[in-house]
Amino acid sequence: MAERPPRRCVLIVEDDDNIATALEYVISREGLDQDRVGNGADAVRRIRDLRPDLVLLDVMLPEVSGYEICRTVRQDKSLGDVKILMMTARGSTTERRKGLALGADGFILKPFELNELRNEVRRLLGAGAQTGP
Repeated sequence: MAERPPRRCVLIVEDDDNIATALEYVISREGLDQDRVGNGADAVRRIRDLRPDLVLLDVMLPEVSGYEICRTVRQDKSLGDVKILMMTARGSTTERRKGLALGADGFILKPFELNELRNEVRRLLGAGAQTGP
């Protein structure tokens, strides 16, 4: 019997409980494992411990910004496979450019449509995003 590949994991770094709940809903519907951190100070440590396939990273976080977290993750060569989707309510082109320049793999504006988020998650994780039963 063929062994089932391990489920993919998404780390949600978001301080707003309502937004985090929406993100958790989409991730669970995609059949992905998930974890959550509510502040920037704990995010890098959790990324290093968990080694998620994807990080949904809010830009404006308590203690440490999403931009700084993205920069730190991208400087750590051992985390090179971790995809980062940055999220912000600031809709300027400058914000998007800054996130992508720091190494984010994608950038999504809040409030987001659930289908838009689902499509970005699938794009970043590839065709194998749905690994649930």
